[in-house]
Amino acid sequence: MIASTHPVTVTPQSATSRWGLWYFASRLRQSPVGLVGALIVVAVLSVAIAAPALAPHNPNQLQFSRRLLPPAWQPGGMWAHPLGTDNLGRDILSRLLWGSRVSVVVGISAVAIAGTIGVSVGVVAGYFGGHIDVAIGRVVDTFLAVPFIVLALAVVGVLGPSLMNLIVVLGLVGWVSFSRVVRGETLAIRAREFVLAAQAVGQTNAQIIRRHLIPNVLPSVIVLATLDVATTIVAESALSFLGLGVQHPTVTWGAMLADGRQYVATAWWLAVAPGLAITVTVLGIIFLGDWLRDALDPRLR
Repeated sequence: MIASTHPVTVTPQSATSRWGLWYFASRLRQSPVGLVGALIVVAVLSVAIAAPALAPHNPNQLQFSRRLLPPAWQPGGMWAHPLGTDNLGRDILSRLLWGSRVSVVVGISAVAIAGTIGVSVGVVAGYFGGHIDVAIGRVVDTFLAVPFIVLALAVVGVLGPSLMNLIVVLGLVGWVSFSRVVRGETLAIRAREFVLAAQAVGQTNAQIIRRHLIPNVLPSVIVLATLDVATTIVAESALSFLGLGVQHPTVTWGAMLADGRQYVATAWWLAVAPGLAITVTVLGIIFLGDWLRDALDPRLR
């Protein structure tokens, strides 16, 4: 019996030593794509945190005498407004910096809610199986039958547009992907020797789930959460573009896109600046997520 439980104590120590900070740092240096993604993510997070100090102007300051100024390198531009101004004379650079805060907060908060619900549901369904698994599966199928953005639109339309409602809605409609992945991982892990040994020595279901199942599904959850942050940022921008996201005076990239769509032919920078910000941020998160998937895959180590 002692020999059968021995791997349970050795595995976490081995995983900790191999998945330490230095291991990931060395792997990251070997991956140009992962390094670029990490730098973009760090830059966006830093800008979001330091936006009040970095922004040269109040993002909502109206200056009608300077409306629709082009970027500074264009004829008629001013270096006081490096990326130009919008139709109300508001500084584009300042609004981009402040808009990053909403994207970061919504992306991380919504995925945290979705991940917590999805991991809990997935572990329960995969570990207990039977009627519990079937019932949860029907709920998951119901959510999958409705497109993500359509469901978010419907719920936000009922609850009303606000930052908190947006976070809750995106979290509640995004848990399904976590649930499916975690359920599949749990089905494979529950038949492993260390789980059977834990059951043999009398550990409760709660102890097995907490000590053995959740730690072993975390690598997949981390990768999925990283990629889901990118999806959530796009969803937030889409809802804000449609007027169902965070409302004025809070600045969002989606709302900036909506303001600039009428001026694409005459003032292209109004839409290009937030569009590039969304694209670069999402690409950086995807690059980092792809690298994490490879770094956490034991078959590639």
